[in-house]
Amino acid sequence: MSRPGPISRYRVRQVSRGHERERRDDLATEEPLEIRVLAAGESRTVAITMRTPGADFELAAGFLHGEGVIAPGDVTAIGYCTDEDVLPEARYNTVSVRLNRPIPEISHLERHFVTSSACGVCGSGSLDALRNRCAPLTGPTTLTVTPEILYGLPATLRQAQGVFGRTGGLHAAGLFTPDGTLIQAREDVGRHNAVDKLVGWALLQGRLPLTGHLLLVSGRASYEILQKALAAGIELVCAVSAPSSLAVDLAREFGQTLVGFLREERFNVYAGAERVTPCSAAPPPPRSR
Repeated sequence: MSRPGPISRYRVRQVSRGHERERRDDLATEEPLEIRVLAAGESRTVAITMRTPGADFELAAGFLHGEGVIAPGDVTAIGYCTDEDVLPEARYNTVSVRLNRPIPEISHLERHFVTSSACGVCGSGSLDALRNRCAPLTGPTTLTVTPEILYGLPATLRQAQGVFGRTGGLHAAGLFTPDGTLIQAREDVGRHNAVDKLVGWALLQGRLPLTGHLLLVSGRASYEILQKALAAGIELVCAVSAPSSLAVDLAREFGQTLVGFLREERFNVYAGAERVTPCSAAPPPPRSR
């Protein structure tokens, strides 16, 4: 069976201003991915998520890390599953992650066994549960960024979105240094999947924790995205759209900086304003009476 790609081609009828024609349209592929964990002769399915094929091993590793199932150094191998119970046409949609220790408790994921590309899996379920496995980002920070750097992040990320440029239907997550340099970017139909792919890349490259880096997501900032960023040690999260109320609560409690509505040289800082330097522009002159 051929391996699915990130782009699927269709013939469509295009209607515009009273005229119509048949043309080819490129769409972002969306297919299920089953994530399995292997250890000591045991195999367990952790989740099934809808995703855009590509960077599947990173997605599996990032998802498992974000949900507290694995830590850096736990993974010995990742591969597509060739078990007899997997149909040939599904083998590129099933990833097995082999651990060097027994499979940890994953009952907290059972009620989220199947997740869509839109909502993600919230394994913690609440801030109370998150407190049990993630420590706040305490202590002095060396990460500061200027408004001018933040202004330029969306355009830089957009230039790295090759599949979005062809389909217009993908989210993206980008990892940046404080001077605005793009380190890595990943795309997916789901915002949380794009973040998982990025964190999974860092885990497999031995780069975790990502202290001193910025994360930019192309959509809104949800609780799941802040949770995944916190688990990866990311201090500053930016989104081109709005954050949710629980995302703001999480950022404020755990010491993260959260920036929303980052577009057209403007943004809101919802938490951790100390990491964003004051504007360098001179204040407007006082109004005459």
